[in-house]
Amino acid sequence: MSNINIRIAVQKSGRLSDDSLKLFKECGIKFESGGSKLRSISSNFPIEFLFLRDDDIPGYVEDGVADLGVIGLNVLEENRKEVEIVKELGFSKCRLSLAIPRNEVYTDLSYFEGKNIATSYPNLTNNFLKSKGVSAHTHEISGSVEIAPSIGLAEGICDIVSTGGTLLSNGLKEVAEVFKSQAVLISNKSLTAEKKNILDKLTFRIDSVQRGQNAKYVVLNAEEKNLEKIIALLPGMKSPSRVPLAEKGWYSLHSVISENDFWEIIESLREAGAQGILVLPIEKMIL
Repeated sequence: MSNINIRIAVQKSGRLSDDSLKLFKECGIKFESGGSKLRSISSNFPIEFLFLRDDDIPGYVEDGVADLGVIGLNVLEENRKEVEIVKELGFSKCRLSLAIPRNEVYTDLSYFEGKNIATSYPNLTNNFLKSKGVSAHTHEISGSVEIAPSIGLAEGICDIVSTGGTLLSNGLKEVAEVFKSQAVLISNKSLTAEKKNILDKLTFRIDSVQRGQNAKYVVLNAEEKNLEKIIALLPGMKSPSRVPLAEKGWYSLHSVISENDFWEIIESLREAGAQGILVLPIEKMIL
C-alpha cells in the first residue's frame, strides 16, 4: 500500500453522511466512523476520512485541506467554490423548490414579484428568479425556513424538498422547482499524480458498485423452441449464457437486466415462454 493517503471530507451526520459511508464500505474500504470521531484512516485503502459540516466541505476541498469531498450539488452550487466535480453519486436526491402558504392562489412565478422569500440558498434562489425575469427580496436564514411565512418574515420560502412532508406539516405547498440536486464527489483542482492514481482506483470501485446497484442478475428456464425469441429479449453484458438442463430440450439462461427496464423485460420474457425466473441482486459489476 502507498505511503500517501488521499483525504476525503464527508458530512459528519445526517442522511448524506449515512449514504456516503455506506457507499465506501460497499467499495470494500474499511474504516471506523460514528460518535464524535472527526478523522478516520482506512486500514486497507490509502484514504483518510474527515467528518465535517456539509457547508464547510467545498471550502476545505478548494483550499487543499481535503483532496476530495462528498457534498450535495445544491450546497456546492450555493457556495461557488473552485473545485472539480468528479462524478455524480446518485443518492441523497432532492430538489430546491419555492413554496407558499397552502391557502394562497398561485398562477405562475410572477406571484413572487416584489415579495419576500426566506431561504438558506440565496444565490441559487436569486439566480433562478433573475433568469425568469422576477425581482424578489431574499432573506437568508440558516434553519427553520418553513416557519417564515407563518411569523410574517416572508410571503414564501425556497428550501430543500425530498418528499414534501415537511412543507405539508407547516401549511405550505410547493409551487416551482428551482434546482435538482444529488450527492457528488468533488476534487481539488491540483491533485498530485500519486493522488490522482488513488482517485482513479476509488472511482473504479464506485463505478463497479453503482453498476451493480442499477442491474439485476436473471436466471430462467426456457424450452429449446422458445430460445431464439427469449435470447432476443435479454440484453446481457455481451450475450446471455446458455446452459443445457438435465431434461432434454430445456436450457437455463443467465443474463443481466438494467433496473430501469426490469419489469418491462420480465413481462416480455414470460410472454415468450420463460419459466422459473429467478432474480438476484448484484453486489458489484466489473467491466
